[in-house]
Amino acid sequence: MAEKLQAPRGTFDVLPDNAALRTQLIDQIAGPLFAQAGYGRIDTPIFEDTALFARGVGESTDIVSKEMYTFTDQGDRSQTLRPEGTAPVCRAYVEHGMHKLPQPVKLWYEGPFFRQEAPQAGRYRQFFQIGAEALGSDDPALDAESIVLAARLLDGAGVTGARLRIGSLGSGPERAAYSAALKTYLRAHESELSHDVAARIDLNPLRAFDAKHEGTQAVMANAPRLLESISAEDREHFDEVLALLDAANVEYEVDTTLVRGLDYYTRTLFEFTSDKLGAQSGVGGGGRYDGLVEMLGGPATPGIGWAAGIERILAAAEAEAPQAQHPAAYIALDEGADRAAAFALLLKLREVHGLAAQIELAGRSMKGQLKAASRVGAKSLVIFGGGRGQYDAAVKNLTTGEQIELDGLTAGDYYDRIAERVLAGIKV
Repeated sequence: MAEKLQAPRGTFDVLPDNAALRTQLIDQIAGPLFAQAGYGRIDTPIFEDTALFARGVGESTDIVSKEMYTFTDQGDRSQTLRPEGTAPVCRAYVEHGMHKLPQPVKLWYEGPFFRQEAPQAGRYRQFFQIGAEALGSDDPALDAESIVLAARLLDGAGVTGARLRIGSLGSGPERAAYSAALKTYLRAHESELSHDVAARIDLNPLRAFDAKHEGTQAVMANAPRLLESISAEDREHFDEVLALLDAANVEYEVDTTLVRGLDYYTRTLFEFTSDKLGAQSGVGGGGRYDGLVEMLGGPATPGIGWAAGIERILAAAEAEAPQAQHPAAYIALDEGADRAAAFALLLKLREVHGLAAQIELAGRSMKGQLKAASRVGAKSLVIFGGGRGQYDAAVKNLTTGEQIELDGLTAGDYYDRIAERVLAGIKV
């Protein structure tokens, strides 16, 4: 017996009910929300040059060092399925000369991303995200607007009890000095750290704050805090972001240990979490990345952005799928039915009146067709054939049970007469 084929480990099929929820989230909530704030949609390729992520995300990160799906194409070029959305958007900003546009340039996206992680609840190898990026301004108000957009998206999706954690990574020489001090501290406790943290002390010491290893967590409880070392200018920037969030009535918790798994962040950093998600509590997050565009070969360009997992949003919201549109009519085919006339009616009900309509496609008996019509919630059953003339039909109102025979119809009037009865049945 052939092996049973299944979706690859860490991936999933999006079935109709869940697809309806996703469509609702993107089209009815995210789209209008971003449009109001001046964000335009951007779609980048699902795979990119591997160098984009190695250079932009950082070779010391778990994403680049362990989790990317990388392959060599037929031109012997190294390509990678995108593991995150910010670097591709910044690449597009540079490639298309968006620095010449009025700044800031505001962009949003949604789609699939890929990381070869250990699959578990809330963590997949193919996952979907909604993200927003704003490039070309270092104004604290842009940080606040970005965070408020994320908060409003979660609210609109029905996520309750989400917690916002926020911090600042600072920038410039103060951050470099702090990094040196943290490295010294970590080396003094190297024997107590996890192997992964100890191995990247020089590459990315800040990630030690994100470790799940108990020994590392105990060491980091007494580690120096970056927020206490940032410059006066960076502190002023951060305080203004907080003041603007206060003005927007967005609750937050300042977290001096907050880090994220990407190297490009500077200054403002934030994350939304939900207790409903268990161990994988992060719903979304992001921060400022003022050096990333320049790192990718573009002009010095400040930027800020975030991404939120669609699967995690829906899990935290526990939303119900929107009600499917019930057909106004189910066209049944009895013995001798003129299928061409029935098919023409089907299309005209859809295309002229904008009604949902279905036709029998499974060869069921009339009794079976009546059951099928009731199962899909049709309001009218239109019956062709059964001894009726070529264009004659019966229209049964499935709400009241009333059935009307439409006899003596011609090719010129059968459509209008039947459609009239179907429309009347909708209004019952």
